[in-house]
Amino acid sequence: MKRVKIGAIALNQTAMDWEGNRDRIIASLDEARDADVRLVCLPELCISGYGCEDMFHSPAFHETAWSMLQQVLPATRGMVACIGLPLMHRHAAYNAAALCVDGKIEGLVAKQFLAGDGIHYEPRWFKAWPADVVTSYESSQGDIPLGDLHFDCGGLRLGFEICEDAWAANRPGRTLAQYSLDAILNPSASHFAFGKKEVRERLVLEGSRAFGVSYVYTNLLGNEAGRAIYDGDAMIASSGRVLARGRRFSFKDHELTIAVVDIEKARMQRARLAHSDPNPSGNAAECIEVAYSWPVQAPSADTPEPEPWELGPDRKEEEFARAVSLALFDYMRKSCSRGFVVSLSGGADSSAVVALVHVLAHRAIADLGAEGLGSKLSYWDGLNTDSIAAFMQSALTTLYQGTRNSSETTRRAAEEVAKSVHARHLELDVDSMVQGYVQMVEEALERKLSWRDDDIALQNIQARVRGPGAWLITNLQGGLLLATSNRSEAAVGYATMDGDTCGGVSPIAGIDKAFLRHWLRWLESDGPDGIGPLQAMRWVNEQQPTAELRPPEQGQTDEGDLMPYPLLDAIEKLAIRDKKAPSEVLEIIVTEHPEYSETNLRDWVKKFFRLWCRNQWKRERYAPSFHLDDENLDPKTWCRFPILSGGFQYELKEL
Repeated sequence: MKRVKIGAIALNQTAMDWEGNRDRIIASLDEARDADVRLVCLPELCISGYGCEDMFHSPAFHETAWSMLQQVLPATRGMVACIGLPLMHRHAAYNAAALCVDGKIEGLVAKQFLAGDGIHYEPRWFKAWPADVVTSYESSQGDIPLGDLHFDCGGLRLGFEICEDAWAANRPGRTLAQYSLDAILNPSASHFAFGKKEVRERLVLEGSRAFGVSYVYTNLLGNEAGRAIYDGDAMIASSGRVLARGRRFSFKDHELTIAVVDIEKARMQRARLAHSDPNPSGNAAECIEVAYSWPVQAPSADTPEPEPWELGPDRKEEEFARAVSLALFDYMRKSCSRGFVVSLSGGADSSAVVALVHVLAHRAIADLGAEGLGSKLSYWDGLNTDSIAAFMQSALTTLYQGTRNSSETTRRAAEEVAKSVHARHLELDVDSMVQGYVQMVEEALERKLSWRDDDIALQNIQARVRGPGAWLITNLQGGLLLATSNRSEAAVGYATMDGDTCGGVSPIAGIDKAFLRHWLRWLESDGPDGIGPLQAMRWVNEQQPTAELRPPEQGQTDEGDLMPYPLLDAIEKLAIRDKKAPSEVLEIIVTEHPEYSETNLRDWVKKFFRLWCRNQWKRERYAPSFHLDDENLDPKTWCRFPILSGGFQYELKEL
């Protein structure tokens, strides 16, 4: 045995979609076999899905997971495959990986380090497996070795690090290295975040170099359970060198990444490592011997280069477009929704949401083709996927809902943006309904409402009146209403509940307004790789952001109501992400923003903290949003804060 063809499979699974998950696993294994791949690694918990939440506490759930693994086993004939699944053992649940060889389970390895920070809650459901402990799992097929294991498969020695295991300081690979392994398999469910790809690559490269092994890393793909996005990142490295990289953000059910590893060469490179300290006798209690015959493989091709956009200066812009468009596509099809509805005001936020659906259409047809897209959306009767324009006519309905305070500028912007992406565009005049509500309440209260005394209430009724029409059209087409609030607005509550927060999902609630404005300018001038610019965005980019809820003569702007958006985002990062006290925030921004007076900065810091505390209840009510970075404000997955609090009154006195 000199060379082995290895595959890392990224899978787009769905939580508790048992038969669908099974079929996608089998299809990916069949493709690997057709490519003459003999060692494959599939993602963490791919049998059940990673995001099953408290269903991991159900005994019936674990029984079903085990049953599905049995149904997958025949597809591993002639192969060595790592398949992730939840496992109930002696009244405790474990996050495990099964090593299946030629249609038989040869051993089960359980995760040692559980992800319990950020959006992860694994310690709520699973127990961490202790190092150096091996036992047996009692199954209907007999006892199966379970625990901290490694394997000798026909002379190829394999070990495991399951996702978080590789991120721990005392990662299992350090111990496994003494057993002279040839490869470490890492089945992962590592959520997407900006810049996270580089961190993963360092872990893989350093693991392969320091441990003197080939390292196979794979990940989930797409929007699996609603909030987390998985980019399908997959890598195969050997002795500190990347041999193959997977394609990220694919719209396909799976992506197979292949490399041919020169085992003898890797062993000689490990022999040269001065720090290598093998255990000459091995450890029979931990090593499972498995008979297997490896076929002869030709040498590997050169290392594939990353896609151009991965290396360019527009990396974050591309990642945002690809990640959120994929998340929206999966959210739509997995909820069996027939397209999207967006209340398009002609401003930055709603136009960004429309642009993301535009990116979705281009990338779905590019990845899947017209026939493949139609197959993915087979529940949708009458859908036309013959062209992007035809698909968008069915997939996106935009609404411009004007009042007497709306301008021709925003009406024209909404019209031009909708036309440029081939959306079905409707204009609704809701002013009579606004005035009807105002008149009805004035009669009940026996007084006139005025902008001087009733400003916020008069603004909010306009936003709320737009909700029912949007919901009605969404229900009529069986679609998905997209909310249009961004993260900066969520931080300070600059959104109307049951108005612009209406929707089944909030695609931009995880990103700040300053970046969104930058992204729209980039979209106008450059645009995503393979799609190009969307020049109609100039109608949006030429405007100063405004809610248009006050009379035009008042000159309302978002930043006039709040503060400059870049400054709001700077305060938010310091106060919420970095947990700085108000006095510390002020001290830092006075230094970093000399363009503003200290008096203004002090007032803005006070405003931010007061609005943040006052509006936690709004953040609790937002439709689900997508996780994009460590500045997320979602209280259900990332940033917990009490609904009722002292409001930083004591701390603000220091200012």
